[in-house]
Amino acid sequence: MIAPPVDEKRVTAMIADAVAAPSMHNAQPWRFRYSRSRRAFQLRADLDRFMPHSDPDTRALHLGCGAALLNLRVAVEYAGWVPVTRLLPDSTDPALLALVRLTGPGNGNGNGNGNGENGIGALHAAVHRRHTSRHPFTAAPIPDDVRNALREAARLEGARLDFPSGWHRQWVLELAEQAEARNLTDSGSRGDLARWTGTGTAAEGVRTEGVPDSAFGPRKRGGKAPMRDFAGTRRVPGREAAAFEEDPHIALLSTAEDTPVDWLRAGQAVERVLLLATLRGLSSSFVTQALEWPDMRWPLRDPVSGAGHVQMVLRLGYGPEGAPTPRRPVREVLDIEP
Repeated sequence: MIAPPVDEKRVTAMIADAVAAPSMHNAQPWRFRYSRSRRAFQLRADLDRFMPHSDPDTRALHLGCGAALLNLRVAVEYAGWVPVTRLLPDSTDPALLALVRLTGPGNGNGNGNGNGENGIGALHAAVHRRHTSRHPFTAAPIPDDVRNALREAARLEGARLDFPSGWHRQWVLELAEQAEARNLTDSGSRGDLARWTGTGTAAEGVRTEGVPDSAFGPRKRGGKAPMRDFAGTRRVPGREAAAFEEDPHIALLSTAEDTPVDWLRAGQAVERVLLLATLRGLSSSFVTQALEWPDMRWPLRDPVSGAGHVQMVLRLGYGPEGAPTPRRPVREVLDIEP
């Protein structure tokens, strides 16, 4: 098989897929450079989108960039190439998060060819379908085979996915509620929400970042689903209230260590899990409130082993798909070099 040419149109399409990834408050903290001569992408952190209060160690920034990296790998294989990825390739340039070389030819369309990407291109169909859903989910259980597939997706990216039950799940839900209440009274957290969310006409039109009120979902009227209210204390005209699930499905994604490389791996694992979940008919949202407070993040870990570092809490279930959130144009995040 002969690999297709990598012209500007293909490069642009790959980055359009990459930037469909989720990030904290949809800040989109990434930039990309493509070198024609090296046939390689650089993924760089956009530190202008760093949140010093809610994300002081840039862990969430790395997670978001890791999710964009996973989407890029999916797009590269789908286009017919084999992506070869190096994380943090230059110790003197910490903003350079990853290097992705296009080698090949690959299989295209994710049919699987044993080149180490495990048919990752097959996830491409979900890249632009995956949206965070802040709506109530049904009480339907997630089948064991789907849970096992999601666990395997995380494992392939060097992470672990667990579905807590019993008192552990209740503890996770309580921590999320405590953190949500703390965020509502914390001036720094409110400031981040004010910067990255919009209501009314300010959220419409040419906005290319953040979370508009169309994606807030309804106000929570009841239930135990650990929902973040992006409106904060602000009133959103016409916004309805709804009862959320009493028995939410929660998943914890963790890594053995807690370094920038682990954060990038975790971001890739989160996105791989979410893309597969989308293909399996699941909707999803993030439960990051407790992760934003060091004293609440550590107690989220496995209570039996006491090991691992929780990088993300996910809420999964069967329910409405989420509304799309805006994205910066590719021309603003991509540079193409000779």
